[in-house]
Amino acid sequence: MDTITADHIRTLAHASVLVIGDVMLDRYAYGVVQRISVEAPVPILAIEREVEQPGGAGNVVRNLTALGAAAALISVVGDDAAGSELTGLVGGQPGVEPWLLVQGSRTTTLKTRFIASGQHMLRTDRETTDPIHPKLADRLVRIANDAMAATSVTVLSDYGKGVQAGTVPAQLVANARRMGRPIVVDPRGADFARYAGADVVMPNRPELSAATGMPVGDEAAIVAAAQVLRTRFRFGAVVVTRGNDGMTLVDGDGVRHFPTEAPSVHDTSGAGDTALAALATAIAMKLPLAIAVRLANLAAGISVGKVGNAVVREADLLEALSPQSSVLRKIVARSEAAELAERWRRRGWRVGFIDGCFDPLDPSATRVLEEARTQCDRLVVGLNGDPSVQRLLGADRPTQPEAARAAVLASLGCVDLVSVFAEDTPVALIEALRPDVLVSATAGRLAEDVAGADLLRGWGGTVFLAKRG
Repeated sequence: MDTITADHIRTLAHASVLVIGDVMLDRYAYGVVQRISVEAPVPILAIEREVEQPGGAGNVVRNLTALGAAAALISVVGDDAAGSELTGLVGGQPGVEPWLLVQGSRTTTLKTRFIASGQHMLRTDRETTDPIHPKLADRLVRIANDAMAATSVTVLSDYGKGVQAGTVPAQLVANARRMGRPIVVDPRGADFARYAGADVVMPNRPELSAATGMPVGDEAAIVAAAQVLRTRFRFGAVVVTRGNDGMTLVDGDGVRHFPTEAPSVHDTSGAGDTALAALATAIAMKLPLAIAVRLANLAAGISVGKVGNAVVREADLLEALSPQSSVLRKIVARSEAAELAERWRRRGWRVGFIDGCFDPLDPSATRVLEEARTQCDRLVVGLNGDPSVQRLLGADRPTQPEAARAAVLASLGCVDLVSVFAEDTPVALIEALRPDVLVSATAGRLAEDVAGADLLRGWGGTVFLAKRG
């Protein structure tokens, strides 16, 4: 049976994956449009904040670490500001061993997206797509040989930016096969001969058609083209991603179709990287290929239900496998709270934040939470953890453990998210969330004295003093 279990999902965190490919810097500039330029009939975007993330092969690594896997990344950047920023972002992720080689004459790929009230206005690209320097290519292959020995599976993430040009993919495939390491390819372009002999290749429908010159309009045509592709280039398996129609696996055991797992589609960006990461981790852990593809399909379905270039975590997969109650889903760790808050802002929603011990949650506190919710579109509650409550209120507190207090808060309709923090103040949590509104109900307190108020002023947020009693 090709049924996914919770054990399948949990084992992904033990994988070690080598990613080789084109890395890029994704920059998002968020703001508001309130007027048209007098210089030309174009909107003026007043930028409020910017967010930068690793893209391309770097986004595959982001998804690997989100699943808990260890990752090594080999790529090439330019000797420029974007390359330096990208190196810091990749190297700052836990569980990542980066090998970002620098080519002085090269421009690091930088994609900048301008977004107003959740809507994309414009994207600009700055990049070099020429093949990397031959000496650098030789060095990359040598480093890859050592890294393959220390990892369980190799991923070639080809975005057509020059890292996988020439004979580099063929050398990597040959070395992986010699070392007994499976190699998974996310291809680009029509020349699949470069990847000949790979264990798994994962094209989308247009790529499959370009590589074979065959139609791919329906399932039968897709299967026929995938079989030709597999035979022509000696691939162990072909996994065709079919967007809203799911995935198709063609290998030595036959053909299997996997319907889409997406309940709704908000944003397809990055879904291929998410699927690739899930597939690679499953192969690294020697799960059956049909299970690996089903996991990749499930991860892609979760990804397109999120907004922006979002990652999929183990908890997302487990929830999709066995949905929890909506109440318990509201209780999340800091990193996930920050991710959700960012997605809400991308939709143009105002994010509010309030903190407290809530021990007990009395009617007065409930009224404050309801008032706080009127100031925003989504309300996040920062809850003091048990050790923090003891330090603040005494050894006999709290009267209810943090799990119980969090569950009661999450049961309220006015609360959208609960995140427990261990510190005595919520400043670190506020800094991670970057809320638009900070709510306080401490009697006699001035707005400028609220913990985190200085942070809010820094990014243009506001402080709201709620009434208690």
